[in-house]
Amino acid sequence: MRIFNPHYGAAKLTPRQILRDPVLFCAFGFGSGLIKFMPGTWGALAGVPLYLLLANLPAYAYLILTLVAFYLGVYLCGQAAAKLQSADHGGIVWDEIVGLLITMYGLPLESETLLAGFAAFRLFDILKPWPINWLDRNIKGGLGVMLDDALAGVFAALLLRLWF
Repeated sequence: MRIFNPHYGAAKLTPRQILRDPVLFCAFGFGSGLIKFMPGTWGALAGVPLYLLLANLPAYAYLILTLVAFYLGVYLCGQAAAKLQSADHGGIVWDEIVGLLITMYGLPLESETLLAGFAAFRLFDILKPWPINWLDRNIKGGLGVMLDDALAGVFAALLLRLWF
């Protein structure tokens, strides 16, 4: 059984082409989005090491870097969609990485918090309750790819603050 598809998007790019292109490599979550089963989950998992690197920073630095990652993602996801000739290809998972970072903002660095944050983010990202589903359907381009996951991260963060 193969874990990667032979081609991605209408442009039919190979995994090798994606891994060699810096924009696609980042947009595909450093390659995690190439996995054909649940690429969004693998993408969010790829965000865990980045979260662990940022978690002990002061809150303002974490927030600034997360905002930079969001705005970088608008560019990366827009460019990746154009290169793939696919509006919001499932393998583009930079948005999941940023969504996880948004979810975990200001929460204590503990394994149970990280596990709950990961699960809550994936739940909101998969179910896409209103207004997440509206953003997903109506905002296009790199901003559209990023916004629904950012809002899923905000919803997950709010849920975790109620829980913890």
